Amino acid sequence: MFIIDNYALAVLFCFITMICWGSWANTQKLASQKWPFQLFYWDYTFGILLITLFFAFTFGSVGDFGRSFLHDLEQAKMSNLTSAFIGGIIFNFANLLLVIAIEIAGMAIAFPIGIGIALVLGVFTNYIAQPEGDPLILIIGVILVAVAILIDGIAYKKILQKTNENPLKGILFSVSAGIAMGFFYKYVAASMATDFIIPEAGKLTPYSALVIFSLGIIISSFLFNTINMYRPFSGEKVSFSDYFTMGNTKLHLIGILGGVIWGIGMSFNIIASDQAGPAIAYGLGQGATLVAAIWGVFIWKEFKDLPSKSFWLIPLMFVLFVLGIALIIAAKLI
Repeated sequence: MFIIDNYALAVLFCFITMICWGSWANTQKLASQKWPFQLFYWDYTFGILLITLFFAFTFGSVGDFGRSFLHDLEQAKMSNLTSAFIGGIIFNFANLLLVIAIEIAGMAIAFPIGIGIALVLGVFTNYIAQPEGDPLILIIGVILVAVAILIDGIAYKKILQKTNENPLKGILFSVSAGIAMGFFYKYVAASMATDFIIPEAGKLTPYSALVIFSLGIIISSFLFNTINMYRPFSGEKVSFSDYFTMGNTKLHLIGILGGVIWGIGMSFNIIASDQAGPAIAYGLGQGATLVAAIWGVFIWKEFKDLPSKSFWLIPLMFVLFVLGIALIIAAKLI
């Protein structure tokens, strides 16, 4: 199977993750103009499974290193399969909360708050499970990101003061999503071998773990997303029949594309974790917050109502994010 053999390439893969994780929600923004996000979400989950299966049967089944996908599944212990599956369930719960937050508050607000909190919690939980890198440098980087999140929340509050909207609902869903999102990655990492070249017996290769993780997402959607369809927190109630009557090929493909984009990011991040370590790989990937904020500010104009005297908060947020991400990278080098 294909593996990464150096830290520089692992960092590059994490930057691709950052772009993918920070960009997939644009497909939701495009589709939601004509398509309820609960129905979009089904296509999104199908896209994640499709891309992880593609990687499993291609990059995960060729070469001299590791184990091929099907052979890996045959020898895997149930405890490791369960761990990857649980990771998918936790992620799905968190991601649905994030999707609702995006629907309510927009990308520039939901992403920095939700994913920023997930970054802080995820880095610490993954570092505790598998310590790699200088902890002091890592902590400082995470603190800078946390301050950037706080600044984003302040900017959001100023926008809502101007528009007389209630900030509580959007913030609540963003925070809840971030807390849940901070814990899914460690379950996927725990299911995998620590050595991708010669994986331990019973453990999963990254490609197999990703497929099981994706199955956890789709299967749990029949609980989480079904509840959101019939008891929506935002928008109108929809039914399963609406998926077939309201949608068209273009809308379905947009949703699948969103899942493929996110799935590429997740796959690259998991593959990179062998060289970067789970804490650093996850932390860099969640720099997606910066990418999403750029989309939200410059493309979707979600901060257009920010008072001009407070606009200095936006560049300050970006600077702190960049410095924080740079320190997270440096934690493995120092």
